[in-house]
Amino acid sequence: MSRIVAIVGRPNVGKSTLFNRLTDSREAIVDEVSGVTRDRNYGRSNWNGIEFSVIDTGGYVQNSDDIFEEEINKQVLLAIEESDLILFMVDVTIGIHELDSQVASLLRRYNKKVIVVVNKVDNNERLIDATEFYNLGLGDYFPLSSINGSGTGDLLDAVVKNLPLSEEEQFPDLPRIAIVGRPNVGKSSLVNSLLGEERNIVTPLAGTTRDSIYTRYNKFQHDFLLVDTAGLRKKGKVSEDIEFYSVMRAVRTIESSDICLLLLDATRGIEAQDLNIMSLIQKNNKGMIVLVNKWDLIEKENNITTRFEELIREKTAPFTDYPILFISAINKQRIHKVLELIEVVNSNRNRKIGTAELNDVMLPLIKNYPPPALKGKYVKIKYVTQLPIYTPAFAFFCNLPQYVKEPYRRYLENRMREKFDFTGVPVRIFFRKK
Repeated sequence: MSRIVAIVGRPNVGKSTLFNRLTDSREAIVDEVSGVTRDRNYGRSNWNGIEFSVIDTGGYVQNSDDIFEEEINKQVLLAIEESDLILFMVDVTIGIHELDSQVASLLRRYNKKVIVVVNKVDNNERLIDATEFYNLGLGDYFPLSSINGSGTGDLLDAVVKNLPLSEEEQFPDLPRIAIVGRPNVGKSSLVNSLLGEERNIVTPLAGTTRDSIYTRYNKFQHDFLLVDTAGLRKKGKVSEDIEFYSVMRAVRTIESSDICLLLLDATRGIEAQDLNIMSLIQKNNKGMIVLVNKWDLIEKENNITTRFEELIREKTAPFTDYPILFISAINKQRIHKVLELIEVVNSNRNRKIGTAELNDVMLPLIKNYPPPALKGKYVKIKYVTQLPIYTPAFAFFCNLPQYVKEPYRRYLENRMREKFDFTGVPVRIFFRKK
């Protein structure tokens, strides 16, 4: 279940610094996906084993004539609506600013848990000054310094305590398939083609997440859940057509799934937004099948499918081990093949390799091409085993794990993909001290 924390506040109170700290400062935390929209940031954070998404919003300004600020305000409102928890950031050196009061009154209109974060509290005098923020009427506050990190741990403890529980979903243990892609690429047409006319076979299941529903697809010997997050709740008065909104939806949909069907528009090729969505899929360790839709509109030349495939993989390197299928959702062209690929990728996602077999295959390869020496020290990998988690992940035990660099990690991943079928799924490799 995806859980989203939004950081809001007026401009220049330190929201981005806190965002960077929450999403960058710990080893277990992945880096942010930046540039998904013009200047919003989305990141993944992990505190004591509990994962959630963090959104850094622009500074909220009321009654501004600036069109750009009006766009930022729209995005802030969307982030508030989509989030499960709001961090409202203020600056102790300024005290309660008129804009802080405006943001506070805006937040009170939403039935959301709000945590007030008082930034720049880096001495005892400022700790006393921070008591002024009780006057915002939003309850207790957390004093911290986002620059040096003091107080961040207490804040994160409160964040995970106030996130909704990730209950075990009441669904059969079926793969969850999400259809993702930028607007107008044919997602709805694909859903309609998959579900077809035999609606009686399709059972809509109400989701436990606030805005995801799962539709069970159970025919032609295929059985899975289609994740659908679109259009379930009224979005208030906020315009739905901005890019920010579609990205928020993509984040939710991807996190709720096991495998993503990434739709591309054949008439437009692979664009920056497609690559951003693919990056989200990879960062969340989901299976992936690329579907090039509207293939019926393309003039067929010699080797056009091969050229198109090469172009897509070239742009997504180093991750290129995923299926690509050319379809027409409206004409139901190759839809049966989509179903077959879902089965293949799901099988690869659940692949378990015995420790003995892994070592028999990988240790000779490592012996022939060991990790390069660093500072005159040699890395010796002794043993490899698969980790018992939901996507393929492997631990390589060695004497100096810190000396193994990214190119060698990629070498091992490529050899594993050659020896065992992991097409369409991410493979994670960890180096551990023996």
